[in-house]
Amino acid sequence: MKLSMKLRTRLFLSISALITVALLGLLLGLFSVTQMARSQSDLIQRGFTAVQVGQKLRQHLGDELILLLDPKPAPERLAQARESFRATLAEGLQANLGTRYKQGLEQAAALYEQQVEAAASGTPAGQTPHNLGAHKPFTEAFQRLRNHLLNEQDQVVERVVAAEKKAGERSQLIAGLLVLTGLAVLAIGVLTAHGIARRFGAPIDMLARAADQIGQGQYDVVLPVSPVVELAVLSRRFGLMTEALREYHSSNLNQLLSSEGRLKAVLDSIDDGLVILDEQGRIEHANPVALRQLSWHADILGQPIGPLLPDHAVDEALRQVLAGEPLHEPPADLHIERDGETRLLAWALTPVQVGAGGSVGAVMVLRDVTKQRAFERVRSEFILRASHELRTPITGMHMAFSLLRERLSLPASGREQELMRTVDEEMHRLVQLIDDLLNFSRYQNGVQTLQRRPCNLAEMLLQTPQRFAEKAAEREVELVCEVHEPLPHLNVDATQLERLVDNLTDNALRYSNPGDKVRLQVRRHGEQVIVSVQDEGEGIPFEQQTRIFEPFVQVGRRKGGVGLGLALAREIVQLHGGQLSVHSRPGEGSNFYFSLPV
Repeated sequence: MKLSMKLRTRLFLSISALITVALLGLLLGLFSVTQMARSQSDLIQRGFTAVQVGQKLRQHLGDELILLLDPKPAPERLAQARESFRATLAEGLQANLGTRYKQGLEQAAALYEQQVEAAASGTPAGQTPHNLGAHKPFTEAFQRLRNHLLNEQDQVVERVVAAEKKAGERSQLIAGLLVLTGLAVLAIGVLTAHGIARRFGAPIDMLARAADQIGQGQYDVVLPVSPVVELAVLSRRFGLMTEALREYHSSNLNQLLSSEGRLKAVLDSIDDGLVILDEQGRIEHANPVALRQLSWHADILGQPIGPLLPDHAVDEALRQVLAGEPLHEPPADLHIERDGETRLLAWALTPVQVGAGGSVGAVMVLRDVTKQRAFERVRSEFILRASHELRTPITGMHMAFSLLRERLSLPASGREQELMRTVDEEMHRLVQLIDDLLNFSRYQNGVQTLQRRPCNLAEMLLQTPQRFAEKAAEREVELVCEVHEPLPHLNVDATQLERLVDNLTDNALRYSNPGDKVRLQVRRHGEQVIVSVQDEGEGIPFEQQTRIFEPFVQVGRRKGGVGLGLALAREIVQLHGGQLSVHSRPGEGSNFYFSLPV
């Protein structure tokens, strides 16, 4: 700390001396200029006053001369002119215009009195002096007074000119002093800067170059040796820091290599295929499972993934993920030929983000779903066949039971009527279940087609409350419909779309409480028509909202059917080119809405 204070003190004294000299020169010049301006202003003011007094005296003297030359002057005007002359003399004497000028005014007063006496000597006693143009004593006294006043004014002008000349000489002297002060400040500044640069510039520059090399990872640097104690201490401490950084870097590198090895081992031991991509879509790492699944070799590192999978739209999905846009639908399975057979790989892309800096790459996860897809296909075919085979006998049984029920005569309040009603409801439920299974299987297997015709969507939606009036009354729920005109006519399959709306409405009524309201809305939004069914029921937990559109999945306490309604609704919407979504909060109801392209 003491060494640091020595360097600080020297720098402080050098800069302080430079600033002190500059301030002294500036203050001296400022004081001199102020004094010179003040004296010159005072001189000019006194000269102006003196000239003004002289002009008034000559004016009053001229007025008096005119009266004395007049054959019949007015006595009161002559007295007034003489009083004005004497008052101006008194004003000049009191104006503090300098000793010399005061003496000149006193002499002018004496000459004026001589003139008054000369004027009185040329006139009989008791009369006002007049017609004195030919009276020689008066004219000589007047001439002496006039010449004296003119001479005094000339002297005033000469004194002002002399003062201005003296002020100019002083200003030149001040300018010279300021120039000398500036040169002295410049010389001291140059010497100080040169000394600082010579003693500190080169060592600091070497330390800066050493810091740049350390920043690039080069720890073998040359440090300066300076005669300045402070810089020598700094250089020594810089060397200790460099050595510590070298050891720290070596330790971190070993830890990094060890961590990288462990991470690679973990990635390679995962059962699923894993491909790590950079922000350009190039492959940075692929574990052995991915290499085996995709029939790749180890030399694919650094290559873009798009050309390696040309027919699967991987490039487009990767661009979407790196841009921060989610994939709205799971991508289609990859069809990979391996060992003479076609393998199906389900894949997903996830962005790799560091803080809030955006995506720096992506991770592609691959899973072999060949057996799963085969099982799903067999299951779909079985459901389709089973539903189709069961539908005929169940329909016949339902018709036969309905006919039997009509022909049997049973007591109205007996147990038999309740049993007959229960059997009828369960058979109707069984028929509906088989119809749902059959329709869902058709959608899943791509058998179902759409019979598109122009449809008035508003009219269809307005008929929904009529179809559910009985059920809504039974549940004590108010069912309302809102249509926001204008709406375009769409080419849709009206039957399938009506089934979709009915499924959503039936769900909303099932999960509503007595006194709630179910609201159906339809409106146009840009190039889409949005239909929504909103209830005020118990809502859907957040963790289950992603599963409710899967087949055979039911959520909530109130369950009915087998969980195919929403799955079938999604298939219908997707077949029309739209999307089905849900917005729900637990305890605040649910809002199912789907879009149809115009």
